[in-house]
Amino acid sequence: MHRFILHNEEIRDASDKLLAPGQVGLLSGWGVFSTLRVTQGVLFAFERHWARMGKDAAALRVPMPSDPEPVRRKLLELVKANQAAEATLRVAVVRNTGGMWEGPGVGRASDLIALTSASKEWGSGVRLCYTPRARYSPGDFAGAKILSWAMNLTWLEKAQLRGFDETILLNERGEVAECTSANLFAAEGDRVWTPPLTSGCLPGVTRELLLHEIRVPGYTIEERPLAPAGLEAAAEVFITSTTRNLLPVVEIEGRAMRNAGHACAALGTAFAAYVDAYVARSS
Repeated sequence: MHRFILHNEEIRDASDKLLAPGQVGLLSGWGVFSTLRVTQGVLFAFERHWARMGKDAAALRVPMPSDPEPVRRKLLELVKANQAAEATLRVAVVRNTGGMWEGPGVGRASDLIALTSASKEWGSGVRLCYTPRARYSPGDFAGAKILSWAMNLTWLEKAQLRGFDETILLNERGEVAECTSANLFAAEGDRVWTPPLTSGCLPGVTRELLLHEIRVPGYTIEERPLAPAGLEAAAEVFITSTTRNLLPVVEIEGRAMRNAGHACAALGTAFAAYVDAYVARSS
């Protein structure tokens, strides 16, 4: 991560002592977050990330700043301070009050914390395995992006120890939900599918843009429940996330994928054009 962070309304050195044990959100993962892409100094799709954070925060009773515009301006100050015009940005809102471990004198209902880092190079393809029973789709907080992320990190670490790059999280019905930090898509010819939100997956911003904003002549993108067997039989499988865009899946549990189509490439080109247009409007 880079040298400076945003702590509420101040740009501070990352080594500054700013947090306290009595901030209950830090002890229990009581908060929400999002990861944004910074491109040419622009916070790509900031309004969509902020809207999702607000929805998740309401479900978790985490107080959010009422106006996103001052937050956006402060995040841009952070980007400038870190010279991070091409980077990844993480923003979190941490609840400070509630429960028996609340500390005295915090004075704020929540803290906003943001940091930037160099973007990761993901390579040209991804190898996946399965993690069963990792999502409970009917749960109250299914699909919420919350600070309590240790399970995802543990599943990812276990997958990487087995030689894979990521893992496919299955729900209680054995259906495909998502990866630990990416959504999944399968394609057959000109038809593309992704698991519905009822699978327990997160409503990723890239996923939502592909479903509702980006149009490629000849291709249709729809939500549909996906079983592992259907995923493995697809002509193409790819994952999406803010930091990866669209990344082909080359292997699932040691089985090479066919990659016998052009959907990922066509949609990837259209998505890149959408990003360029967004940046041009925002610059």
